[in-house]
Amino acid sequence: MKMEVIKVTPRGFCEGVIWALKIAVDAAYDETIPRPIYILGNIVHNRFISQSLDKLGLITIEDKSKSRLELLDLIDKGTVIFTAHGVSDEVVQKAHDKNLYIINATCKYVHKTNDYIKEKVNNGYDVIYIGKKNHPEPEGAIGKNKDKVHLIETLEDLDKLHIDNNKIVITNQTTMSYWDVEQLAKEIQKRYPQAKFTNEICNATQVRQEAVLKKAIHADVTIVVGDPLSNNSNKLAYISETMAHTKAYMVETVEDINPEWLKDCKTVAVTSGASTPTAITNEVIQFLEQFDYHDPSTHFRKSNLTFENILPFIRNNK
Repeated sequence: MKMEVIKVTPRGFCEGVIWALKIAVDAAYDETIPRPIYILGNIVHNRFISQSLDKLGLITIEDKSKSRLELLDLIDKGTVIFTAHGVSDEVVQKAHDKNLYIINATCKYVHKTNDYIKEKVNNGYDVIYIGKKNHPEPEGAIGKNKDKVHLIETLEDLDKLHIDNNKIVITNQTTMSYWDVEQLAKEIQKRYPQAKFTNEICNATQVRQEAVLKKAIHADVTIVVGDPLSNNSNKLAYISETMAHTKAYMVETVEDINPEWLKDCKTVAVTSGASTPTAITNEVIQFLEQFDYHDPSTHFRKSNLTFENILPFIRNNK
């Protein structure tokens, strides 16, 4: 018997991702821009997008062991594109010092948070920043202000924090779980009652999280389509499991689905991260709509993803 498939909406590309991709694609086709064209880190956290941009001649410079500042050492000339996650002022200045042509694809919500942090630091505040360690967005937000901007991911991090300042604000990475941020912020305010909390989770992230919570409670399993490095994708799976109490599985493509996950399922919810191309999610939905655990012929999973259908607005017109 086939399952009911709940297509959670909204899902997929958010405004910031669309903006970043448009900038990158336009640069690839603009012959006036200095070559080579580098992207400083993955433009968004999805390897299929990065591979597609590579085919357009854009060179992604990525090394998880290096900061954006260090990655710039690998670029000597041409153009550098800053990703949707944002970069610090030090990265921007270093790119200028290297005489690179700069294209900034930072998400406007990330820009807003970073500007807020700079304003508060300049006015003598300590900033408690709730975010994920080793993620490019906090790296760009904190920059050189490590003595004034304090990255907190867990309560254990908070236990190690000691601030002697009457002027404290709390803010956060834009792609965090709304509920986790609220919980941590409340605990911070217990310890620092003078701290004012400004929630900077972007609207697209929050709406997607709320949609998963609303729909996953009616499903036996949730499938989240997204890159394992995508924080917002991971948070969707986390919310399904911890708040809707529905088992969630992360997949990059339809080929990652294990039929055994669906053995006793009558209903499955499907969502995707804000950097997941629609073509990938559609393949997952199509597979699930025809899947019958008791019919092995429906278990075959083969992705037909191509350069053209990953980014349909890119055309190979060379």
